[in-house]
Amino acid sequence: MTNPPSLFDPLRLGPIEAAGRVFKTATAETRASVDGFVSDELVEWYGLLARGGTPLVITGNFYVSPQGKSTYRMCGVDSDEKIPGLRRLAEISDRFGTKLIAQLNHCGRQVIVGHSGVDDPVSASAQRDPVMGAKPRPLRLDELPGVVDSFAAAALRCREAGFDGVQIHAAHGYLLNQFLTPHTNRRRDAYGGSFENRLRLVREIVRETRRRVGADFALLLKMNGDDRLPLRRGLQIDENLAIAKALVGEGIDAVEVSVGHYESGFPMTAGRFDDFYRQLVVHGAGQYMDAVRRFSMTRFHGALDALSRRLWPPREGFNLEYAARFKHELSVPVIVVGGFHTRAAMEGALSGAGADAISCGRAFIADPFLVEHLRTGEAGPVCDYCNLCLARAGTGPVDCWNPVARAEKQKLLAAKELE
Repeated sequence: MTNPPSLFDPLRLGPIEAAGRVFKTATAETRASVDGFVSDELVEWYGLLARGGTPLVITGNFYVSPQGKSTYRMCGVDSDEKIPGLRRLAEISDRFGTKLIAQLNHCGRQVIVGHSGVDDPVSASAQRDPVMGAKPRPLRLDELPGVVDSFAAAALRCREAGFDGVQIHAAHGYLLNQFLTPHTNRRRDAYGGSFENRLRLVREIVRETRRRVGADFALLLKMNGDDRLPLRRGLQIDENLAIAKALVGEGIDAVEVSVGHYESGFPMTAGRFDDFYRQLVVHGAGQYMDAVRRFSMTRFHGALDALSRRLWPPREGFNLEYAARFKHELSVPVIVVGGFHTRAAMEGALSGAGADAISCGRAFIADPFLVEHLRTGEAGPVCDYCNLCLARAGTGPVDCWNPVARAEKQKLLAAKELE
C-alpha cells in the first residue's frame, strides 16, 4: 500500500508541476486600475502570496471582455495593451517559484447593472438574476463565436505574459455555468435543450483555447459539484461529472470542484456571517443594489445573518463529497475548495482520496504566508469564517476584516518587511 501524498509533495497538472498541493483559489481582489490594468497594489498582493511559498496561485477572475466584467477594479485580459502589466504578475510569481494560473471569466447575468460599466447584461436566456437583479438578454447566435474568441484570445495573452496556464471558470453561476444549467438555459437552438447542446459553448471554448495555446500550457477548469438550486432545474453531480469528462477529452489538465450559483445563496462561502448583510450594504456591493434590496438587508440584517449561518454553517471540506466522485472518475488531478484552513483537514482530504490538491481563498486572505506556516508549524493569522472579506468584495481591495486576524496579519506583514 502506498503512502498518501503530503501537502508538500509535487503535483503534475498537464505540462506543469506545482511544488506542493495547497493552492490559492480565485478570490475577488478589487486591486486593478479602474480600467482593468495591473496596478502596483495588485503586484504587491501576488508578491506576498509568492513569498509565502504558495506552490500555485489561481488569480481572481479576469474578465475576457468588457461585457463580462462583474465588479469595480477587476483585472482584465481583454486587450493586448494589458499584457505588459500581466507580465509583472508572472515575473513576481516566477521569482519565488510559484506557478501562476489566470482564471478567465465572463459574468453573464451575475452583475449589478451599471456598477462595473455593464449596462447590457447577457446570458444564455432572459432569466432574471434574483440576487443581483439583472435582467439579461439572450446572446444571439452570431455573438457566440465572439465569446469563444474572447476566452481563447485572453488565454493567449496570458501565455505571452508568462503565465503557466489559465483556468476557465464554468462554476458559480457565471456565463458558462448559465449555458450548462437548464434553469438558466431555456434556449431552443443548437446551444440549448439537450446535454450536448448546453455543453456546446463551453466545449468550443475549451477546444479553441487548447488549439491556440498549444499542449505545453496548462488548461484548468472550475466546475460545480452541484448547482444547489432546489426546486429548479440545476445540475447535480452525475451530469457535472459527464461535463467534466467531456471537457477533459478536449484538453483540460485539472478540475477544481466548487458548488453553487449566486442564486443558491452562499454555499460556496459557508461561514459565520457576522454582521455580514449590514456590512454588505454599508461597505460592499450592496450599496449599488436597488432600493428594495438595500432596505431589506439594512432592516433585517440580523435575521439574514442568522438564517445564513443556519443554511451554510462554517466547516472545512464542504465540497469533498463531490470532489471524491470527480477524483474517482476523472483521469486528471482534482482540486477541492471549501473552507480549508487547518493542516489536519487538508491532510485528511488527501489521505482520504477526496482530492489531489487543496485550494483555499479566505485562509490566504487572512494569512498570505499560509503555506509557509503549514510547512514550519509556526502559527499565523487564522480565518474564522466571519465572511467580512466577502461582504466588502468588489468595492475595495480584498483584505481580512476580522479584528483579531487582521491585527495578527498586520504584525506578520510588518515583521516580513524587516526581513
